Amino acid sequence: MGNANSKLSKDQLEELQKLTRFEKKELKEWHAGFLRDCPSGKLSKEEFCKIYAKFFPFGDPSDFADFVFRVFDSDGDKTIDFKEFMIALSVTSRGDLDEKLKWAFNLYDIDGNGEIEYDEMLTIVTAIFKMMGEMIKLPPDEDTPEKRVDKIYASMDKDKNAKLTFEEFAEGSKKDPTITQALSLYDGLI
Repeated sequence: MGNANSKLSKDQLEELQKLTRFEKKELKEWHAGFLRDCPSGKLSKEEFCKIYAKFFPFGDPSDFADFVFRVFDSDGDKTIDFKEFMIALSVTSRGDLDEKLKWAFNLYDIDGNGEIEYDEMLTIVTAIFKMMGEMIKLPPDEDTPEKRVDKIYASMDKDKNAKLTFEEFAEGSKKDPTITQALSLYDGLI
């Protein structure tokens, strides 16, 4: 978004206000912090993973951070600029449930084909288990990535084809309090 070391222009601020749920003052504060942490104005995958690791010191968040980075990097240029960062942050921290579900669907749909295949879900859930380490104790029917994914597919995969459409994912997620709670984890924090 413009020169990395410059202030946001009036047009840039207006665009970000339209694209996010942040006010002008908040955007200016976030921009100053973003440039302090990323003087180039771009966040690399390595830098992103280091930041993510600070939030999950008891596990290994590297795989999951890679997947989250892919969703933040909406233009696919292998970096996250301020605009991409704020749009993703807006959805994950202040978006409504449907916006968060679409974002989460894109996270799980690794190949971007519009469906979440069983193996994609297993890859992400395995990364989440690795990230969480021993922090959370799950019931016996969900205590491995395979069991968790099997349970998710049993409840969401209505046509039993080992693929979830967005509609199946959204409908199933709305019925699962653990998923809706996870999607609302950052509400009000930012």
